[in-house]
Amino acid sequence: MIQHIKCPNCGELSQAIGTKCVACDNPVSINEITTVQAMPLPQVNKYVASYRAQIAENPDDKRLNTSIALCYLRLKLYDKAIPCFEKAMEENFEDSVPFFYAAICLLKGQKAFLSTRPIIDRTMEYVNAALMIEQRAVYHYFLAYIKCDYFGRKHLNVPPTYQEHLEQAKAVGLNEADAAGLFALLDVERPLGL
Repeated sequence: MIQHIKCPNCGELSQAIGTKCVACDNPVSINEITTVQAMPLPQVNKYVASYRAQIAENPDDKRLNTSIALCYLRLKLYDKAIPCFEKAMEENFEDSVPFFYAAICLLKGQKAFLSTRPIIDRTMEYVNAALMIEQRAVYHYFLAYIKCDYFGRKHLNVPPTYQEHLEQAKAVGLNEADAAGLFALLDVERPLGL
């Protein structure tokens, strides 16, 4: 892993990964989608170009791969985001973010109901891996959505039910912002009952 990365916005060499650039006060690496959602599209493209150049020199850097994958997700380039998230997942047992967002990318902006069973199984595998690393309400809520929209609509009885996942999400602290944010990322309408 590299010690420093260049600020994608101004090109200044960062002294600490994950902090804001001292020169321009923009993020150096992106750890959450909310960071890149606030950026105008030309700036996202600038970040992609910078990360792509840095990944060419350090292809196994997990933070660079996560950062560029989140940019691709923001641009709805799911097929480009998935391999970057998967690269960031390799031997990564500390960061749940790439697992969760890779699962979102697998659905490619379509309802879970329209996906094939192998895609749904892989999506659930990634979300369950994220949950093993970190208990977040939105991860449980995502599983509730998959169980409701895919398994429920296809009348497949696979325990636990979506209601049980929903209760778990509420127990962990689900709030309306998490729920709305998930469906904004999935780019689908929220089903009734969720």
